[in-house]
Amino acid sequence: MPSRRSLLSIVLAGGEGKRLMPLTADRAKPAVPFGGAYRLVDFVLSNLVNADMRRIAVLTQYKSHSLDRHITTTWRMSPLLDNYVTPVPAQQRLGPRWYTGSADAILQNFNLIHDDNPEYVLVFGADHVYRMDPEQMFQFHRDHEAGVSVAAIRIKRKDATEFGCIELDQDGITIKAFHEKPKDPPGIPGAEDYTLVSMGNYIFNRKVMEEALLEDSKDEKSKHDLGTNIIPLLTSRGLAVAYDFSNNHVPGETERDHGYWRDVGNIDAYHEAHMDLVSVHPIFNLYNREWPVLTSLPPLPPAKFSENGTAVDSIVGAGSIIAGSRVERSVISFDVQVQPSALLQGTVVMPGVRIGNNVIIRNAILDKNVIVESGAEIGIDHERDRERFTVSANGIVVVGKGTIVTA
Repeated sequence: MPSRRSLLSIVLAGGEGKRLMPLTADRAKPAVPFGGAYRLVDFVLSNLVNADMRRIAVLTQYKSHSLDRHITTTWRMSPLLDNYVTPVPAQQRLGPRWYTGSADAILQNFNLIHDDNPEYVLVFGADHVYRMDPEQMFQFHRDHEAGVSVAAIRIKRKDATEFGCIELDQDGITIKAFHEKPKDPPGIPGAEDYTLVSMGNYIFNRKVMEEALLEDSKDEKSKHDLGTNIIPLLTSRGLAVAYDFSNNHVPGETERDHGYWRDVGNIDAYHEAHMDLVSVHPIFNLYNREWPVLTSLPPLPPAKFSENGTAVDSIVGAGSIIAGSRVERSVISFDVQVQPSALLQGTVVMPGVRIGNNVIIRNAILDKNVIVESGAEIGIDHERDRERFTVSANGIVVVGKGTIVTA
């Protein structure tokens, strides 16, 4: 097996996350809280660290302060073992411009690759919810001596228009065509209602990657994007293969959550992913201790339920107090207070939220430090909600960070 010195991991965490507004009004998309305790970036970093791939550069750009702080305070590796997780802000190394695309982001950080001198480069996205053992994909990549391996998953064809879509050659591995966000996604032969799509995770042969990025940088018509330009370029040369995510197994997984992957790129998907967490047998199980999702939390006391306060099919974080209220199918983060006679259903509540007496909230997301005054209602009258908040296509109400909600 090649030494870990032959491998460098790059996490692309510069996403602006416009479709997650207002959750991204004050933070980068990978810094958005998730699951009551984590940030989105924790999932990819946990996968890499659990697989002992611990030389990781996280490329940041938009509104990156909270993301940078989270990485530097949480993800501390041992330098004695040549391990590190480091945020790398956009530095305009190739001139007075920011990253123009994901391929350009890597091109502008060639110095990181040259300094570490790896043989292989992993490039993973930072804003998906999933468990994966990257070592198994790495082994697949080496076995097939590919220029690039693209992690791929089947999704319903009608949902594939926002992804890079893959058509395979007859060997079932080589990518013969790659379509970035097509209006009419190709079906899978024998399963036409499904499409094979890219998960945004790649493993490159370093030499192949560098040559492709340099060639792309000279094309003035290019968007300098991995999915739009680099993967199709390598596909046209027969250098791209697809790694079937369904073949990836992590310790402690269940039959129910095997192969789970969620792109939480919009409000409805973000809310649905939280609802996946709270069923009796979760579709995505946060409680797998054999492949843990890692993060750091403030030193808070355990959650408290008083005055007959209850939480059913819900997650409640440390330091939270549910007093004389009822919480159903909801994710309550740490340091949340819910006062008597409140009812929360299908709601995601981020840290520091305060909810008053006689409040009703249904199918909503409350960002950090929101104050809901006594008697207020959210998710009951969508016409009124639209006047004050963001309401998604599926009717999920999003209350922005620090908002005071009156009755």
